[in-house]
Amino acid sequence: MQDKTHLVDEITGHRRMRRNRKADWTRRLVQENRLTVDDLIWPIFVIPGQNIVDPIAAMPGVNRMTVDRAVEAAREAADLGIPAIATFPNIEMHLRDETGSNALEANNLINQVTEAIKKAVPNIGIITDVALDPFTSHGHDGILRGNEIVNDETVEQICRAAVLQADAGSDIIAPSEMMDGRIGAIRRALDAAGHQSVGIMSYATKFASGFYGPYREAISTGGLLKGDKKSYYIDPANGTEAIRDAALDVEEGADMLMVKPGLPYLDICWRIKEAFGIPTFAYQVSGEYTQVKAAAMNGWIDGERVMMETLLCFKRAGCDGILTYFAPEVARILARA
Repeated sequence: MQDKTHLVDEITGHRRMRRNRKADWTRRLVQENRLTVDDLIWPIFVIPGQNIVDPIAAMPGVNRMTVDRAVEAAREAADLGIPAIATFPNIEMHLRDETGSNALEANNLINQVTEAIKKAVPNIGIITDVALDPFTSHGHDGILRGNEIVNDETVEQICRAAVLQADAGSDIIAPSEMMDGRIGAIRRALDAAGHQSVGIMSYATKFASGFYGPYREAISTGGLLKGDKKSYYIDPANGTEAIRDAALDVEEGADMLMVKPGLPYLDICWRIKEAFGIPTFAYQVSGEYTQVKAAAMNGWIDGERVMMETLLCFKRAGCDGILTYFAPEVARILARA
């Protein structure tokens, strides 16, 4: 009777995958993907006032901050080695209107924080969004006329907002409103204003997802939203449409592409990277963050382990970086390691 080793060898043909898993040092030698601090972009929320840190109930551990405190956060991020931050404003309700006109104020909140951070922490990158949802009284990303989000009028306005953000010191404009033709129009507007070196990170595939709820609380748009955003965000069922959308953004001059949300759309991350080969990012959105945090707080999962695993998944799916609210926490863990 043959021994068990010979029986296994007959089945495997002497190929044993566990040989490379047997010890820590061999696992490290053959590891295919690694997460580093260079992969992290930290989204932060900014509010008016002075010296305020306002916890967001739906996002444990995440705060809204006044400009002065946001500068401190940016300095902390730079000290941790985080390459860039992405800023999102929560402006006063009386400044919000049907057209999001405050986006066109040179000294609005988003531009104030950009200028302040660039002055105090010049070595950190700043990524700004030109979508109108933080500025509108109806919570949509564009200009609402009747029951329609009008495309071309919205594009004209976000181009003007993009130039103002670049004037304030934004390094990368990241348009998230999903209007047709916006990337080419923003590129032309930036170039005409002398901002040829300002990049564009397109929210190339932004899905009509249920994962955005905590974010809408963070910028106080959840209760404002009239209807939904399905007429301009991508249907979660449509992968090929998402690739076509990304292709148009590449043609129009996007420097980087982003997939949003992240974990439910890892297949889209992989397809975009394979198709276009340009820097590809994912946004681990508020709902993804809150799921991990809530489960960890209830003792249902090992929060730190799951956090690190989810971020590594993006690297395996071909992403060059991740926008994540976990960024400072992860950076500290990586520094210890």
